[in-house]
Amino acid sequence: MDLTDFALLLLRLWIGFVMIMHGFNHATSLEGTARWFDSVGFRSAKLNARLSAYAELAIGVGIAVGFLTSFALAGMVATVFVAFWAIHRFAGFFVFYRPDEGYEYVATLAIAGLVLAILGPGAASVDDVLGIAGSLDGAVGALIVLGGLAAGAAQAAVFWRKPEAKTDDSQGET
Repeated sequence: MDLTDFALLLLRLWIGFVMIMHGFNHATSLEGTARWFDSVGFRSAKLNARLSAYAELAIGVGIAVGFLTSFALAGMVATVFVAFWAIHRFAGFFVFYRPDEGYEYVATLAIAGLVLAILGPGAASVDDVLGIAGSLDGAVGALIVLGGLAAGAAQAAVFWRKPEAKTDDSQGET
């Protein structure tokens, strides 16, 4: 394993860990996740909470071990696009200015996912052991990840609506 393969492994392990932890957080509090999804405008919030939790766990494992890496990265890009569209875009770029957090974090994961799909998983991956790494990276990897972006956009279009602003009904009436 050369230095580039080590760098790809390190990046895959970190991004995989991040996704696994997000999935674990959602899976250990499915009811709370579903309530939060509902509060931010998701239809079928329980279904989306379950799918989000288990998809993030599977995506994270796939990225970390380098199995069908470009497809796992496409799943990550779909996930972070939905988060961007439903939550983060309204708060601006920086994560630290507003309670909803900006989009710098999800955008960074999406770009890292695209770059990893183009470069490939490296020699320390299941894809390399199976002999499919070279078939799923480069332009093909980029197209697979862009397919994930399209899938995320479709999920947001089907399941998400911007919630109406909450008003305080107790004011103005006596």
